[in-house]
Amino acid sequence: MKVRKFESKDAEAVSKMIIHTLRTTNIKDESEEEIENVVSTITPQSLIERASFTHFYLFEDNDEVIATGAIGPYWDSETESSLFTIFVTPEYQDRGIGKLIIQTLENDYYYRRANRIEIPASLTAVNFYKKYGYDYKNGITTQDDEGIVRMEKFK
Repeated sequence: MKVRKFESKDAEAVSKMIIHTLRTTNIKDESEEEIENVVSTITPQSLIERASFTHFYLFEDNDEVIATGAIGPYWDSETESSLFTIFVTPEYQDRGIGKLIIQTLENDYYYRRANRIEIPASLTAVNFYKKYGYDYKNGITTQDDEGIVRMEKFK
């Protein structure tokens, strides 16, 4: 497996992989309407924009994008960061790739400089993040009006 930074030329393939994952894995925990609302935001252009303010990593097997993860500042904070766009294609789930993504992001500059890391988590990902020490922000265990469960970890 190869880990590398996102490049603009990857945007189409990454968009397709994320949409496939949402429609295959996340659909088990969220309504079709919620999934399709998110799908509508996962465009190649939105991914290029995300990569402009984060360190956006791709995980490949045989030159195929199988997973993604990004980390960047929490808004403009110098002491807080956020994890974004963590997805593993269904065909590669339960093989330790999620752990590799978290390890990669937690070795990144944006993680090392932060005192607090926030994750806008999907309902599907909550238990995954809990395994790595993330917990509910302000004790709120439900989705907000954007369909996100806010999680955080203090170092």
